[in-house]
Amino acid sequence: YNRTPREAIKNGFAFLTEERRATGIFGILNICENTTVSKLRKYLKGGALTAPLPPALVSVGDGEEYNLITIGWTGILATVPPTTYISVRPSRHSYNIIKESGEFVINLTPASLIRAADYCGMYTGAKKDKFRECSLTAEECEHVDCVAIAECPLSLECKVCDVISLGTHDMFLADIVGVMVEESLIDKNGKLH
Repeated sequence: YNRTPREAIKNGFAFLTEERRATGIFGILNICENTTVSKLRKYLKGGALTAPLPPALVSVGDGEEYNLITIGWTGILATVPPTTYISVRPSRHSYNIIKESGEFVINLTPASLIRAADYCGMYTGAKKDKFRECSLTAEECEHVDCVAIAECPLSLECKVCDVISLGTHDMFLADIVGVMVEESLIDKNGKLH
């Protein structure tokens, strides 16, 4: 049984739930087994258990202040026009930065940055410079004023088009206005792989 994210990472886990401090992870089980543990208990009301999703490091900023937040709830809503979303708790430091700037960047997190993703999900940007603490490089974007993470292979530049309040989280719906991609992921025909 892993009681800390450090123990979980040491034991090979890359998926950590937002409420991992309270729920923990079973180190003797694989990811699939961990997600089915809920079947061992009887729940009286609905919950937010989903299959393991890779975390995304989302960079936010207004040209003066930058921050990183780890997001578990994100995805593509439409391909035409390219639309995405992230769900953020209003209590998070990044929430107001996104509300005020209307922009963010979804940086797809490679396995090599899982420790950074965990760190950015555990500490507030109000007290820590997460770029510096995680030795990440801020890279200017072409279509938004916030920055991308240079170490991430793909970054989606997003402009908020709507905000939907959904209880514990608000969903920021956003148009994808630019994509930064590592050249090694583009084949000779210009397709992303």
